[in-house]
Amino acid sequence: MLTNILITITLLLITAFVLSRVFTLPRNIWILFISQPLVMSASPIIVFIGGILSSKMANDPSLATLPITLMILGVAAGSIPAAMLAKNKGRKFAVYTGLSCSLIAVIVALFSAKLALFELFCFASMLIGIGGAFTQQLRFAAIESSLNKEDVPKILSILMLSGVFAAFLGPEVAVAGKDWLNSPYGYAGSFLFLAALILCAMIMMLAFKNPPVSANETIGEPRELKVIAKQPIFLIAVCTATIGYALMSYLMTATPISMHHMQGHSLQETKWVIQSHIAAMYIPSLFTPWLVKYLKLKGLMLIGISIYAVVALIALSGHEVMHYWWALILLGIGWNFLFLTGTSLLPESYHASERHKVQATNDFVLFGFQAVASLLAGWVLFNAGWHWVVITSLPFILVLFTVVGFYHKHQKKLTLNMLKTN
Repeated sequence: MLTNILITITLLLITAFVLSRVFTLPRNIWILFISQPLVMSASPIIVFIGGILSSKMANDPSLATLPITLMILGVAAGSIPAAMLAKNKGRKFAVYTGLSCSLIAVIVALFSAKLALFELFCFASMLIGIGGAFTQQLRFAAIESSLNKEDVPKILSILMLSGVFAAFLGPEVAVAGKDWLNSPYGYAGSFLFLAALILCAMIMMLAFKNPPVSANETIGEPRELKVIAKQPIFLIAVCTATIGYALMSYLMTATPISMHHMQGHSLQETKWVIQSHIAAMYIPSLFTPWLVKYLKLKGLMLIGISIYAVVALIALSGHEVMHYWWALILLGIGWNFLFLTGTSLLPESYHASERHKVQATNDFVLFGFQAVASLLAGWVLFNAGWHWVVITSLPFILVLFTVVGFYHKHQKKLTLNMLKTN
């Protein structure tokens, strides 16, 4: 296991070096590329072992997904403070606040596993989420580090690609450190290992510099949030990312429990499926800059929604490992396309002086809905079974198809207005 972790970190460094030679981008991008996966590993660890560990510690097994839900609620709760802190104190100060919160959270999680206290583990998961809110907003720090708006999809793709390393690091760290420390149900040592990774990220972020402040940021009176929120492009961006993220979380959260706890698949098989899924969430970022160039964001969005529909069909067809594997692989790819589309469209809805409050609102809505989805996943799974988890996702896939139709009409209207103006 340690060998796999060393190989992953080596590949992370090599990838950063190669990409920095291919793409001419600010140094901040590459610092974020390397440090982000180390702290992002917390989320795959909670997703992978949170339900399994909680099902043993909790009195009611249907609460097994509660820590995952609380982690996502923590992200939602921390989104607005993270954005406001970045606005008032700068991105670097906000980043270190988030990393410090993550480190404290991981130490609390260690003691909760050591003492087998479900309530304490839930608290630790929420703290991990609050720290994760700051990590999630690193994508905005990356966007702001470049003054060229045309580089936004490229920067997002590169930063999202680093998530593939978190996909492998997280579960590997969970398994490698499982028995490092004595604990009733294991995994206390996993959080000790994770704490070391977060400390490494904190050291690397010393080289990060606050993005330059745009000259337009202090020009003009910022609009009220309700005015911004009424714009079609804002609604399209938020709906695309939010529904795409919530559906992904809904199915992903239920998968480890359905596989390992209900269907009896091994821990190694469950780990493989979750690792493959999280890798599939980020590996497409190697190609999305070119896909955006040729298909545009609307085409990428339509493909992502269509992939979600295929996921539902595969997930309904059986309970074998390969059914889960293919469904979760495609779920990750679809999420990548939808999240990149929504995040790329969001800057079109705000002026420079409005960016922090719009970014905060976007993340609050996104992760709030994701939290609800993850909590419902456990309840539906234990009360109705895996098939109903999948069936109840179908109406939201139809809503996404409606959103892409709305986006098509919006673009058509903008084009007609431009032609009339000229």
